[in-house]
Amino acid sequence: MNLPMFQSSSTPLTLMQNKWKSILDPVLASPITNPQILRGVVLSSGDNVINHKLGATPQGWIISDINAAVSVYRNAPFNDLTLTLNSSGSATINLVIY
Repeated sequence: MNLPMFQSSSTPLTLMQNKWKSILDPVLASPITNPQILRGVVLSSGDNVINHKLGATPQGWIISDINAAVSVYRNAPFNDLTLTLNSSGSATINLVIY
């Protein structure tokens, strides 16, 4: 996603838009600015295959909430359909995938 530019005969407005665009376009291009949030993902002990619904290969993931003291790690390479997480026990998590 890029910042749109509006055509204007005002030089200060055009300069301001160019400056903002050069600053904001790299931020908007970052995958973390458009994440998929999965709520209430139930993990059991061992490998858990989760459909991440991102529509692309993820760059990373963050647990935004967890209801148990368990260790969770990715146990397979990223792919465009699923995320495989290994859990040391049962837990319910909210997951941010970007």
